[in-house]
Amino acid sequence: MSTTFSAPERPAALRRLMALALRHGGSVALWRLPNAEAPTLLLSLQPLLLSGLPPAIEATAPAGFAFYPFQDGDTAEAMLLPADVVFDGQQLTLSPTLSPEAVAAAHRVLAEPDAPTDLAWHVSPQPVPITADRAAYEALVATGVAAIQAGQVQKVVSSRAARRPLPAGFDTLQAFEELCRQHPRAFVSLVSAPLAGTWLGATPEVLVEVDGAEFRTMALAGTQPLTADVTAHTAIWRQKDIEEQALVSRYIVNCFKHFRLRDYDETGPRTVAAGNLLHLRTDFRIDLRRVASPTFGTDMLRLLHPTSAVGGMPRQAALDFLQRHEGYDRTYYSGFLGPINLPAGASRLFVNLRCMQLRPTEAVLYAGTGLTAESDPAREWEETELKLRTVGSVLD
Repeated sequence: MSTTFSAPERPAALRRLMALALRHGGSVALWRLPNAEAPTLLLSLQPLLLSGLPPAIEATAPAGFAFYPFQDGDTAEAMLLPADVVFDGQQLTLSPTLSPEAVAAAHRVLAEPDAPTDLAWHVSPQPVPITADRAAYEALVATGVAAIQAGQVQKVVSSRAARRPLPAGFDTLQAFEELCRQHPRAFVSLVSAPLAGTWLGATPEVLVEVDGAEFRTMALAGTQPLTADVTAHTAIWRQKDIEEQALVSRYIVNCFKHFRLRDYDETGPRTVAAGNLLHLRTDFRIDLRRVASPTFGTDMLRLLHPTSAVGGMPRQAALDFLQRHEGYDRTYYSGFLGPINLPAGASRLFVNLRCMQLRPTEAVLYAGTGLTAESDPAREWEETELKLRTVGSVLD
């Protein structure tokens, strides 16, 4: 069943619905797709679907919002938030599987202008991650470069966490809206679930998209600051960045080879802006009508994640290196998130980059850098500082 709201009613209705879900231990996912005008809200009022595998994304799969960690582990659950209530900015739709009590509660909240609007965001059950100072991170980078030069890995993506105090009067919804304003071409998200806590982010990187008969993914790597003098039209790239981006593209093409797939469109690499940064990006598109496998999208998702853009190459060797040397549990940072079959037949999943985990008095921010044999520890530290500012701007 569905209900339509006029423009003046929408913000208040959205806030009341979120308060209802959070008050009863439910989960909330609020997101704004790249270049979209309005966000979409999903509420899960029933138990979450947990799975060690990335979810199915075909049109027959359950509708919901995926929130998956970097790797399966004891401290971060792979989750699919069921689409019990969906509000697309104009229309509210309730799932036919909702209990009569839940349907009645939703309608009661919508009918009562004075219903509670306090947003009690979930707090992560995972411990606060260990953070690295400049010396520790540069030492990690040096260890990664030595492993590459020794032939143990071709590439490794190191990362770190940083803790920042929340400013007085910090409003999570206002921060989401500010990220939407600052990053119109990013996937901006706010997720709050009992098993994950509350996460806010603005990521530029598509993992997989399936829309009707089309499959899309991208290789995004290489970073430099966007300035008045260095733009997407004037940027000159170092050999290190070109090599890093080529490795990510090659990884995707190698995944295609699992299906003996040669019929795909490849565009790039080209320079794109993402907030205060520039990246190299190559887009891949496949006409699913020319692919024999009916589960190609799901199979590619499971092959790609975690991609070489967040782990390294060869994948297992790079992940083993990070397990030994990185020094903290990434949980949902560099995992993936996004809507599945919302609307029906469309799934859009993004790598969870440029994100922060919100706690009662502080935010935990995350950033990483792709290392090659040419990487310089000091420059890699500065790159993480630039990336932390993308989402950290809402804490100023």
